[in-house]
Amino acid sequence: MIKPEFFTAIESRLAWYKTGTGKPLLILHGWGSESKVMLPLAKKLSDIRTCYLIDLPGFGQSVEPPVAWSVDDYADAVAAFIQTHFKNEKIDLFVHSFGARVAIKLLNRENADSTFDKIIFTGAAGLKPKRKLNYYVRKYSAKVLKLPFAILPNPLREKGLNRLRKSALWKKLGSSDYQQLTGTMRETFIKTVTEYLDPLIPSIDHEILLLWGENDPSTPLDQAKRFEKNLKQSALITISGAGHYAFLEKPSEFISIMRAYLEPKK
Repeated sequence: MIKPEFFTAIESRLAWYKTGTGKPLLILHGWGSESKVMLPLAKKLSDIRTCYLIDLPGFGQSVEPPVAWSVDDYADAVAAFIQTHFKNEKIDLFVHSFGARVAIKLLNRENADSTFDKIIFTGAAGLKPKRKLNYYVRKYSAKVLKLPFAILPNPLREKGLNRLRKSALWKKLGSSDYQQLTGTMRETFIKTVTEYLDPLIPSIDHEILLLWGENDPSTPLDQAKRFEKNLKQSALITISGAGHYAFLEKPSEFISIMRAYLEPKK
């Protein structure tokens, strides 16, 4: 088992792992996940890449952020790690789900061209999803439940809202991710998933390989097609029979495509 090392950025202690040899490949996991989920993939690439895997703050062995973080805060932490460990060396980037939100922010920064080389998105989050009717029912039911507390003075309002958030009815209205969270990470979840990054996509100059599970329920294939349409340079490859964790569900096929992209034949 690879033991984590630690790095401090923005008053938050991040765990990170390293395996392999060759050009650096930075790997960012999704929401509710951690680097250990990505390690099997990293080990299969270890003969062609030195893989660096970060436990984003609040996940794995990394501590929760001191306050509710935005996507930009996560991007700042990753940028600090990159600056410290790679300096002027170009790196490749592989991101899954929430990790893509961080990547989109980084790819819109001034130094993106000198920092990143080959980039792969899988099950990437960040675009405004198409919502079903039950989402809007839950959303506006929650607003109605909160209305009576708006007229109360602040101490009573916060006390009442805290009791509401602990109620069974309120928990039923939230997503499964939201229900499992408390405190700072719950506020971080709200702050990050409600920021839609669609306007930033056309500004990305890098070529991006979109490697997607055909049956992804969390970031459906239509989102992959929207990425492909709005990115300046991209190619979409779908993995038949795979879902949101295509790299775990169809590892051989997934790794073969990654290797072909990262190390093209001369």
